Amino acid sequence: MKQADLFGGPVPSAGRPEASRAAVERDIPPPDAMEALPNERPEPVPAWRRPREAQARKVLSVSELTFQLKESIEPRFARVLVRGEVTGFRGPNTRGHLYFAIKDEGAQLDVRIWQSMARTLKFQLRDGLSLIIEGGLNVYEPQGRYSLIAQRVEPEGVGAMALAFEQLKAKLTKEGLIGEGRTKPRRPLPTVPRRIGVVTSASGAAWRDFMKVLHRRHPRLPVLLCDARVQGEDAAVEIARALRWLSKTDVDLIVVTRGGGSVEDLWTFNEERVVRAIFASPVPVVSAVGHEIDVTLADLVADHRAPTPSAAAELVAPVLSELEHRLEGFQRRLTQAARRKVLEARHRLQTARGALGDPRRQLTSRRLRLAELGDGLRRGVERPLRRRQKGLGELSTRLARSRPQARLGAQKERLSSLSSRARAALGRQQREARATLHRLRLSLERTSPRPRLRDAGRDVSQLKERLPQAMRRRLVRDRATLAALVGRLEALSPLAVLGRGYALVRRPDGGPVVRRAAEVAAGDPLTIRLDRGDVLEVRVEATRTGEE
Repeated sequence: MKQADLFGGPVPSAGRPEASRAAVERDIPPPDAMEALPNERPEPVPAWRRPREAQARKVLSVSELTFQLKESIEPRFARVLVRGEVTGFRGPNTRGHLYFAIKDEGAQLDVRIWQSMARTLKFQLRDGLSLIIEGGLNVYEPQGRYSLIAQRVEPEGVGAMALAFEQLKAKLTKEGLIGEGRTKPRRPLPTVPRRIGVVTSASGAAWRDFMKVLHRRHPRLPVLLCDARVQGEDAAVEIARALRWLSKTDVDLIVVTRGGGSVEDLWTFNEERVVRAIFASPVPVVSAVGHEIDVTLADLVADHRAPTPSAAAELVAPVLSELEHRLEGFQRRLTQAARRKVLEARHRLQTARGALGDPRRQLTSRRLRLAELGDGLRRGVERPLRRRQKGLGELSTRLARSRPQARLGAQKERLSSLSSRARAALGRQQREARATLHRLRLSLERTSPRPRLRDAGRDVSQLKERLPQAMRRRLVRDRATLAALVGRLEALSPLAVLGRGYALVRRPDGGPVVRRAAEVAAGDPLTIRLDRGDVLEVRVEATRTGEE
């Protein structure tokens, strides 16, 4: 009878030597079957008919049981669809893997999304999000835990791309890149751009449609193309790089365009990298992605949106013939306006010339008026000047009477007297200070500690010379005392007694020393300690006391 696992299937033997050896249990015939004829094989007895004690018990190790579970569960649930609500999401770990769980009202299941799969997610996971996950169950043997390895993840009730679109749109609106709270106002397009930059695929139909309409409207308008992939894994990186490169050139505006397609084909223009590159452009950006019904985040963040590449060409490029016609009209109107201005200026000049009259008469009258004003000015200046001169004479007279030179001489004599007295007082103070300093120096020399220090130094030198001799004498005495004590200690030491041929007998369990034969009996174990730490273990054969 073959042994089965917990799910009724046969126990696999590959990869597990222990399991393969215990996988099949052969039937053992009962004792009476061994008495059958020699040429007849005894019929095996089923295991259910054997006695209970004859049936061998099979005990599985933890590793064997876990291996059987792994071999049974993983093939059976290699591809399942599971619906649940996200819980315990903490973001990617250091290696980029996503670990979280999904739950419902009655159970919870661990989910693993490897880094290669996590990079392809179009939306952001969060707690409470309802998902439909396609994947397979995996049993982690070291911990005995099972989890769902996700191969495809979709939000329930809404597409992954639609959810990613709304999540990124809400994030950009909060940061002020799009919507009514946009931090940077939309910039107008130049009426006649000097040069246009275009970001698209050079082999795409959008580039051909754009140039066809642009050449028809304005064939002399220069265009700088930066070739970039408009769909695919690295398309967002190339478009963002192209926008940064064109912003460093002399273009007046940039057109980002591609033809129509599915939501997946146009998803590159919903990437955050592309949206932020458009917002950071220093020149106006026109987005012309897909058809009129297609709306991407690039359309929302750009300064202007065109429904198609052809419409973008019509938006940025004026018609050359219309420009020339308007310029001719402006030229005619400017010429007529200039002529009118010249005629009006001539008329005003003639009118002013008639009102002016002969300038020589006006010059004569102005000279006479100037002479009269000069005479009045001289008269007005001479009167206050005479008054000031008279006051200055009076002040000179008062100054002469006060004789400041005499007062200065008296002050100088007084200052000289004060200076002499100050020098004399300073000399006396210096002499007194010198005398006091001399007295203090003599007193300090009388109380100086230097003689005492010299005497103390001599005493210290003598003591240093006597100290080694005293130490040697003390050491000799101490050594003699120590030798006497050592001799006495060796005389009293039991080890010295052992050295003279005696032995110390005691029981092995560390009991008291055996002094008499009566303290032991035949068969008792004893330990005999000899000199130099030698120990013998013996057993008593017989005992004999001294009385015997």
